[in-house]
Amino acid sequence: MKSSDAETTGPLLLSLALGARLAPSERTMADQEGSITVPDFSSLLQMDPYLKPFEQDLKRRHEHLQKLLFQLEETEGGFDQFTRSYRSFGVQRQPDNSLFFKEWAPGAEALFLTGDFNDWNKFSHPYAKKEFGKWELILPPKHDGSPAVDHNSKLKVVVHTNDGQRIYRISPWAKYVAREGKAVIYDWVHWDPPHPYIHIHPRPKKPTSLRIYEAHVGIASPEPKVASYSNFTTNVLPRIKDLGYNCIQLMAIMEHVYYACFGYQITSYFAASSRYGTPDELKQLIDVAHSMGIVVLLDVVHSHASKNTEDGLNRFDGTDSCFFHSPPRGEHSLWDSRLFNYSSWEVLRFLLSNLRWWMEEYRFDGFRFDGVTSMLYHHHGIGTGFSGDYNEYFGLHVDEDSLVYLMLANHILHTLYPDCITIAEDVSGMPALCRGVQEGGLGFDYRLAMAIPDKWIQILKELKDEDWNMGDIAFTLTNRRYGEKCIAYAESHDQALVGDKTLAFWLMDKEMYTNMSTLIPMSPIIDRGIQLHKMIRLLTHGLGGEGYLNFIGNEFGHPEWLDFPREGNNQSYHYARRQFNLLDTDHLRYCQLYAFDRDMNRAEDKYGWLAAPPVYIPCRTAIVLANEEIDYCY
Repeated sequence: MKSSDAETTGPLLLSLALGARLAPSERTMADQEGSITVPDFSSLLQMDPYLKPFEQDLKRRHEHLQKLLFQLEETEGGFDQFTRSYRSFGVQRQPDNSLFFKEWAPGAEALFLTGDFNDWNKFSHPYAKKEFGKWELILPPKHDGSPAVDHNSKLKVVVHTNDGQRIYRISPWAKYVAREGKAVIYDWVHWDPPHPYIHIHPRPKKPTSLRIYEAHVGIASPEPKVASYSNFTTNVLPRIKDLGYNCIQLMAIMEHVYYACFGYQITSYFAASSRYGTPDELKQLIDVAHSMGIVVLLDVVHSHASKNTEDGLNRFDGTDSCFFHSPPRGEHSLWDSRLFNYSSWEVLRFLLSNLRWWMEEYRFDGFRFDGVTSMLYHHHGIGTGFSGDYNEYFGLHVDEDSLVYLMLANHILHTLYPDCITIAEDVSGMPALCRGVQEGGLGFDYRLAMAIPDKWIQILKELKDEDWNMGDIAFTLTNRRYGEKCIAYAESHDQALVGDKTLAFWLMDKEMYTNMSTLIPMSPIIDRGIQLHKMIRLLTHGLGGEGYLNFIGNEFGHPEWLDFPREGNNQSYHYARRQFNLLDTDHLRYCQLYAFDRDMNRAEDKYGWLAAPPVYIPCRTAIVLANEEIDYCY
């Protein structure tokens, strides 16, 4: 393309892919080589001049994004249609009650469908091979006009591999999976209820001050068992509303076979975890939260996937790649999991449609993206200490395929859903992570301020009270990139896990079991612990960022760590629960911490310090010696 063409025709065509017509001023911004440039790039450089040496890197990333958007427009009819691929893949009921099945298995020799509907005949229902590794099958309705596969019946995809194996798989697009009794392997269950749940309440508007209640449905009960969606709706949502939180971040919703993985080893990406109840019960939970004015975010895991084969994505078509890079690039050495191939067209279809599915079908209001640091770099952050040198964020060690995927995901989400909220879990400090895609950023709304909880734990572990350095604390709380919003938190689920301690436990330890009663005199340890617990949270809330996060139960100083049932603890649920019964016992001091957390949120709701713009306070200190001014500090 000629330079003159790039200044007019190119941006005009790309505006279609971007979902909006470019402004006239944006059409003239072409670089010296004539390629398409970033519309608001000058704003980013003005805000952060340290990015100037890396201008070409930022432009290359953005150009890669725009090429993808243009290809989507040309080949798929645009990203709106592309991200609705969950309406064509997997299993779809047609108007005449016939069932249309579609899979992507490029490495397979043949595909068959088996299940309850055909008495598990392995060969009676073959898929037809199509272009680009696609396979399709149509099941006509029964004689009575009903679908050939009944609601809640089991299915399997039988894959014949190129090396002669016959393997059984769950569709990657399965909308519901479950297991019976003590079975280890999950089953693909056809979910097509005659009367699906219909959302009643509209999405609330995007909060100006984001106060997040990070929660896990399964532990949200004092009882030693896996709690349900219905329990959360009935018993936990009213508490969250009373506390003054306007956002819930739900963990471990995407189906994961191993409960103790905390929801971070996903096996079925389109299935809401069946261990807590049905998809309709999750929809009701979100709908009720919306009726309370609370937005709901999903903790989404697109950074890696479980290695499970029979009930996961791994080796779906019999090859070691398909959705993932082949080893070693396709394996995460520390997480023992598979890594997606973000340069694959069908992987983009799968992951972007996954985001759209949760937004459309369940009406989530956004996402907290897990493991973003692992996605951004080929080294995945392993053994890397980020010093803040900008060279660490550019170069061959950056995985630009996954980086551009995140840009694409954020652009599509914010274009289709202007009030959508996206949060990045990134420890590296990647610049422009939370700047708009049109500026050359990655498009996230917020990043997690991950240094803050580490600072509090360090202080409590290493320092006496009299040695606390308030200047150092204030610096840590305010040390963030200008113009990029942060979610501050004193502790999250990471600090609650077994092997660590919550802040309350660091402060009060075993006395929480014996001296929290108001019927006995308050001990010095409990007195100190309660006051510092309040102070730490208030300082973090007030200075740490543009949003605030609390993990379920920590608002009242939950006395124990979190440990899921596993072999190492004899499959015990004792620590996989939240003891709200302690809060409801009037003579225990836990309710005092709860009341402080509630009042803190209500005060923020009134005064809005989270949403307040950053303030620059010039300090003009004159040191005068013998009536002569010798130094200034600005």
